Amino acid sequence: MSNFTLRQLELFVAMADFPTLSDAAAYLHFSESALSQAITRLESSVGEQLCIRRKARGLQLTPAGEYFAVRARALLNDAENLVAEMSGAAGRLTGPVKLGCFASFAASVLPAILGGFPKIHPGVDVEVVVGTHDELLPALENGRLDLAIVYDMELPAGLQRQTIYGTELQAVLPVDHPLAQQDVVDLDQLAPEPLIMYDASPSWANTNRVFAERGLSPTVIANMPQINLVQGLVGRGLGYGLLMSRPNWAPVTIEGLPVALIPLDPPASQTNVVGIWPERLRLSPRAQALLDFTVETFRIPPR
Repeated sequence: MSNFTLRQLELFVAMADFPTLSDAAAYLHFSESALSQAITRLESSVGEQLCIRRKARGLQLTPAGEYFAVRARALLNDAENLVAEMSGAAGRLTGPVKLGCFASFAASVLPAILGGFPKIHPGVDVEVVVGTHDELLPALENGRLDLAIVYDMELPAGLQRQTIYGTELQAVLPVDHPLAQQDVVDLDQLAPEPLIMYDASPSWANTNRVFAERGLSPTVIANMPQINLVQGLVGRGLGYGLLMSRPNWAPVTIEGLPVALIPLDPPASQTNVVGIWPERLRLSPRAQALLDFTVETFRIPPR
């Protein structure tokens, strides 16, 4: 049986997040030699070379090291959860939760989460990472996130999910645009108009798909990596945007200019915002409490 400690695993997992041994040592408040010796002892215990340490080339995990880091994070998470469960059984949750959130709706959901959840569970430290699916899904898979809030679109197999709220594509138009005076707008009316494309995964692919399903092609004049830029250009009258509906969404740009939010008819890309986590893992009591709070916060009351 391999003889290693949880502390060795903690050091290795933390070290794997840095490009050089010196960076990792500084973060961990270790000397480089002490950290290197700890990793060497761990490698001796598991019988594999886990990383390559070269001063000129920095720090690089071997394939075995990449695999070991993922499993080590899971093992550390289980150990932490054991302590947290005992603490939770006594009526208080403590410890960290690493939450990922898709960038386009982060500003609409995170303030309510971060403003309300700590009042219920003050002992839980919520760390947030904002990004696209291409950034959040690998972080979730390799254990750098406990939970992610994303669109239920183009998600890979092997994920558990919990619906948070429903959403659909809607047009964002300058308030003086003729189509902004309508109650609803059809994609065939929008296709010839200049589109400010929100260029982030999976939004770009989703927008192109909904046009293709109608046999249409959008007239894209700009690709913007941030949703505030899309809204800002729309507010300046340079085109329209197609964005998923969001809670707490004020129809104004960052400059304070108004925009019009018009539903599509027929509706397009109706889907859900969901909380996701790896199928092979059970959410920690802290992450489950955070997910439950989020679902309850954005629950749409029956009409």
